[in-house]
Amino acid sequence: MKKLYLSLLLVIIFASSAFAQFPRLQDSVQQNKYNFSQFGRETLGFIIQPTKWDGGDLLKLGLLGAGTFLVMQADNPIRDYVNNDKIYGLNKKYAKSYPIEFGNMWGELYFTEMMFGGFSLYALYADDKTAHKIAFEIAQASFYTFLVNGTLKYVIGRARPYLEQGNQVYSPFSRYDNPDHQSLPGGHTGITMALTTVLSRNAKPLWLKIIAYVPAALSVISRVYLDRHWASDVFLGGAIGYLAATWVVDQHEKPIENDSNKSQLGIRGINIQPFVFGDSYGLGITLHF
Repeated sequence: MKKLYLSLLLVIIFASSAFAQFPRLQDSVQQNKYNFSQFGRETLGFIIQPTKWDGGDLLKLGLLGAGTFLVMQADNPIRDYVNNDKIYGLNKKYAKSYPIEFGNMWGELYFTEMMFGGFSLYALYADDKTAHKIAFEIAQASFYTFLVNGTLKYVIGRARPYLEQGNQVYSPFSRYDNPDHQSLPGGHTGITMALTTVLSRNAKPLWLKIIAYVPAALSVISRVYLDRHWASDVFLGGAIGYLAATWVVDQHEKPIENDSNKSQLGIRGINIQPFVFGDSYGLGITLHF
C-alpha cells in the first residue's frame, strides 16, 4: 500500500510539471482570470446550458441514452465473465493487485483534490499560468461531474451488482446516504474521465494525451471487477465526466484561426459505440485528435 501511495505521489508531481510546461494558445490562457468570479459565471452558464441545446444536442443526448440502454443488455454477461473463476483464471484474487488498486484510487475524489493541489502549488511556485488553468479546470470539471452524477444517482436509485438483485432494480429518491442504490451513473468513473480529459486536453505530445487515459481505463475495469458497478454505470458516468470536462476546457480556449476552425489542444472528440455480436459484447472507442 505504501508503494501505491508513493506511486500516486510521483504521478501528481510528474503531472504538475509535465502538463504545465507546454504553453499553448497563450492569448486565450492569459485573458482568463481563473478566479472565483469566473468560476461563478461559468457555473451558471453550465447550469443553464440545457436551455440552449439545439436539435443536434438533443440527438447526442438521445444517442447517449440509447448507448447506455444497449450496454445494459450486456451488464449480466460482463459481470458473469469477471466473476467466473473458470474463465481465463479471473477471480477476486486480483482485487488487491496494483492495477486494480491504482485504478480505483484514481477515481477517488481525494485524489482529484490532490491533483488540484499539485497544479495549484506548481502554479504559485513557478508563476505558471497554464498550471493555474489546469488546476481551475480540474476543480470545475470535477464539481460539474459530481453535481450531475450525484443528482442522477439519487433520482435513479439503481441497485449495485453486489446486492445480487439484478441489473433492473431501482429505488428512486432513496436516502442520499444509501450507497447501495446509487449505482447509475458511475461516480468514480465520472470523476476519472473529468480529470483525465482535462489533463489530455492540456497535453501537447500525442503520447502524453494517450497515457493520460490509461488510468481512466484501469478505473473503469476496477469498478466493474470489484462489483461496485454494472458496465452500463461506468459507461454513462464516464461519458458525463468527459462531456463536462470538454465543455469546461472549451470555455477557456479559442479555436485556431484557420480553415479547420478546431482547437489544437488534446483530444477533440471521443466516440464510444457499444456493440453486440452473437454472444460477444463490447465497446468500440474512437479518439479524434
